[in-house]
Amino acid sequence: MNKQLADVIISSNAVFTGLSDQPEPASIAIKNNKIIAVGSEEEVKPYSGKNTKIHQFNDQLILPGFHDFHLHMMDGAVSMNSANLFPAHSEEEALEMIREFAESCPQNPWIIGASWDAGYWDTQQLPDRSSLDRILPDRPVLMFHAEGHYAWVNSKALEIANITRHTENPSYGMIGKDENGEPNGLLYERAMDAVILHAYDFTKEQKRELFTNFLTHAASLGVTSVHDLFAIEALELLNDYDVFKEFEDNGDLTARIHLWPALNGNLEHVKQLRDTYQSNKLRVSGLKQFIDGVITARTAYLLEPYADQPNTRGESSYPPEIIKKWVVDADKEGFSIRFHAIGDGAVRLALDAYEKAQKTNGKRDSRHSVEHIEVIHPDDIHRFKELGVTASMQPDHFAMSERGVYTERIGTEREKYVFSINTLQEAGAKLAFGTDFPIDTLDPLLQIYRAVTRIDSSGKTVWHPHERITLAEALKAYTAGSAYGSFREKELGTLEVGKLADIVVLERNLFEIPVEEIPDTKVQLTIVDGKVVFDHTTSLIEK
Repeated sequence: MNKQLADVIISSNAVFTGLSDQPEPASIAIKNNKIIAVGSEEEVKPYSGKNTKIHQFNDQLILPGFHDFHLHMMDGAVSMNSANLFPAHSEEEALEMIREFAESCPQNPWIIGASWDAGYWDTQQLPDRSSLDRILPDRPVLMFHAEGHYAWVNSKALEIANITRHTENPSYGMIGKDENGEPNGLLYERAMDAVILHAYDFTKEQKRELFTNFLTHAASLGVTSVHDLFAIEALELLNDYDVFKEFEDNGDLTARIHLWPALNGNLEHVKQLRDTYQSNKLRVSGLKQFIDGVITARTAYLLEPYADQPNTRGESSYPPEIIKKWVVDADKEGFSIRFHAIGDGAVRLALDAYEKAQKTNGKRDSRHSVEHIEVIHPDDIHRFKELGVTASMQPDHFAMSERGVYTERIGTEREKYVFSINTLQEAGAKLAFGTDFPIDTLDPLLQIYRAVTRIDSSGKTVWHPHERITLAEALKAYTAGSAYGSFREKELGTLEVGKLADIVVLERNLFEIPVEEIPDTKVQLTIVDGKVVFDHTTSLIEK
């Protein structure tokens, strides 16, 4: 029998195929963009010819490529060149960071930054525009809060966006006002859009550069597939499908891109997009929308009022009946749907909408998903399995919010069901992990570390130890779970014969090192579609 000869064979004493819970010694043979053999060194030897490249990784861990199930690609690319305020412990520290950043890029028309959180500041007081005006009176400033659902801007930004005391609030969102009724420089939810439209007005050439930077960054972190989810209307001008297609046509797409445009009732437009983009590397996978905001801003939609502000429980971004109608209609057209749902009220509404679609359109393998699931009512946990809904989560998020502030908002009763990762898994929900980049860094290992340790924002205390999952379960949620969530389990997610060769090699075996060293582990090699797209030892990348 004439065996195919491999282009590449990679071997290690630690290969995590995703088919069992432990790595084992193995070799993997790759031809073109597929895996053609997996087995012992002896079993794979016959696939080696005189032109086969052979790489021996000794004790370094080989595993399926990381598959980020939830991020915002181009927004993330912008954030890579913006001010990061996460380390600030006071408003003054944040202002100093902004001032230094602005000085470092005099050519930028807008000063853009992110990740400030007043919950970590000495005063715990929200800032206003006056402090930004003091340091930057003449250049517009846009600083996103750490959770991305509200922003801090200066007077110049308000002026450019034409936001005055007479500007009405949008349908979902609010323009913060001072005691005199003037805009105070805080914009919540859709009130940010008017400013973003000006700040993010990039040329095609700038978009190409942003996209190149994103792909390079993803490859260096072992991220081989991503799901780019609709963020807000204003950011849609960044999402230039023509640019993505151009990269694919030129052979420069070094990650698989799954696009999730907005679920908003306009089905003709997205059906056309779905027909146009359906390749192995660039496809429209389904539709996404927001049901609510975030806990810290009290814009997350809860079943009962906020513990620290009993006059509100947040609200849904659209009336529940509209949300349900959109889901029923899109489900009928065969779309997978994903909802941002952080509060227990939002999670329930998402599940209710999926249930209604099932009752109206009949049961099908739809693989709808709920994103974030930070607070859930215990009665809704079992519904994920019953409705076949994916639990799409970002474990590091619970360490990004200051735990005390978070708990104050929701109160002790709801706090028992915060980021119920293991409880959902035990109840039969399929888990898929991601980062929500640029809300968090793109590094998968930080999410993995948080899922297995449950260490909170203090860096020391464990938040609900019973919600920890094992390292193997966390890796599977970041590989096979995401592949299943996007109907690609036959091509991606495990290292098996016939699957696409998307593979990552880590410098160290995660199963053998102290758990606190997981986030510092570096990527040695990233292979996408059978080609090396990142190699730690050289800067030579196959074209």
